[in-house]
Amino acid sequence: MPELPAPGPTGVRIAGDKYQWLWAWQGCVTALRDAATRAPNPVVCVGVEADQVGNLDDVVLYRASPPHTYAQVKYTADAATPVNETYLFTPSASGGPSLLKKITQSWQRLTVDGVPVDVALISNRAPDPADSLVSLRDPRTQTLMPKAGQQGPRSAKGQARGRWAANAGTDEEQLLDLLRVLRFDIARDPLHLHEHLQLLMFAAGLRPDTAAVQAGADWVARQVINGQRTLSLAQITDAVQTLALTAGPNRAVVSIATLKPDPMADDADYAVDWADRFEGDTAYSKYRPKAPATWVQLQEEIEAAPHRLPPGTAAVAVTGSLRLAPAFLTGSAFRMVTGADLAVLQRGQLWSSTEPYDTALAPAQETHAIGRGQDLAVAIAVATDPTADVLEFLRYRQLPVSRLLVLRPPTGAKDNSIPDAATANALAVGIRDALRTASRGASRIHLFQACPMGLALLLGHRWNRLRPTVVYEHVATQDVYEAAFTVDA
Repeated sequence: MPELPAPGPTGVRIAGDKYQWLWAWQGCVTALRDAATRAPNPVVCVGVEADQVGNLDDVVLYRASPPHTYAQVKYTADAATPVNETYLFTPSASGGPSLLKKITQSWQRLTVDGVPVDVALISNRAPDPADSLVSLRDPRTQTLMPKAGQQGPRSAKGQARGRWAANAGTDEEQLLDLLRVLRFDIARDPLHLHEHLQLLMFAAGLRPDTAAVQAGADWVARQVINGQRTLSLAQITDAVQTLALTAGPNRAVVSIATLKPDPMADDADYAVDWADRFEGDTAYSKYRPKAPATWVQLQEEIEAAPHRLPPGTAAVAVTGSLRLAPAFLTGSAFRMVTGADLAVLQRGQLWSSTEPYDTALAPAQETHAIGRGQDLAVAIAVATDPTADVLEFLRYRQLPVSRLLVLRPPTGAKDNSIPDAATANALAVGIRDALRTASRGASRIHLFQACPMGLALLLGHRWNRLRPTVVYEHVATQDVYEAAFTVDA
């Protein structure tokens, strides 16, 4: 990426406005999804630069009943100023109150009648790890409590509490009350926000492409320019229709993270977080569970997903980071014969199991004799051709396999051989149908995949009337492959 010059004041202001509009549009999408899922205390209206809420007016999520969420949104063009005492205590450029004092005064005004509130400081600024209190932020709750309230007045924490209370213009007891509800939703870069918003729109049945995200944010901006400071659910619903953003049904979210944390985990109906239970330091180096974690344990958690969703759930969005064996297993946990409708984002495209196609796409077939037993080995060669590695593995491991059947798209194995969801569904059906014939008489299928993650999911989704299947994962070891799951079919 080429180096860019530093933005001027106008550029920073425009970027900050866009950042705020994205957060407001995320609130609008949350309102839509809450209504569709009948959330117990749904967001029913979104405020933008709302009236009579002080400085916590940038984005307000009004729920059916309190607590409502009041957010101050702060954007920065660089990382020079982390969130710490200096940032929170510094008076405004015009000499007015500090950010901490503004937040405190607004919170006091909102809670004067004892009504509970949820308060957030939202920013792309990072927390200062050296700050006595900000460094205590709990990533699960985004608050500084309970650690910020621990230890006596002479401790580093106690002295910091005294400074914060003095700057906020309150006493320490009231400061701690504020810190119990003040979330520091920070280090949220625009790219991270954009990714999360795409996934949330995907789950809400909206188009998840970049143009759709921008259309929603631009709609918010137009409402603000026109003086509309509250956006009702009816207005949001009308905007979705006018902007042609509808893409399908609202979906329950199943989040499965094995390579890196999933931005949708907190919004999911069921989440499996194994990012720290896989070997490797980066998402690119994680291939298999790290002892004492096992593939068996992961299979149990993935296969529990259908039973953890609301009764009657059919439409399911799969989010997270999966290698091919877990993706296949997830698809098989929600098999088409159960009435499930699975969908995933594949390189920004919505791939749904209900995407129509004209006819099944019969794969090209190639057979290699092994002659060691009654099982059938199958290599799905779509993104690349794994034949040589699979043959070497079969011979090295001396698996009881009669032959290796390699299945490729008619156009051959290449990284762009599956352009869209319709092609993926057609090929998944073609592969399944070919294997129903090829696996007759086989005791088991040994499955090796080299394909897009979305295709592995859709293939598992259609995996029925076959043979019990051992699903292998490509791992960074001398063996190249490792048996991950056994799936009944």
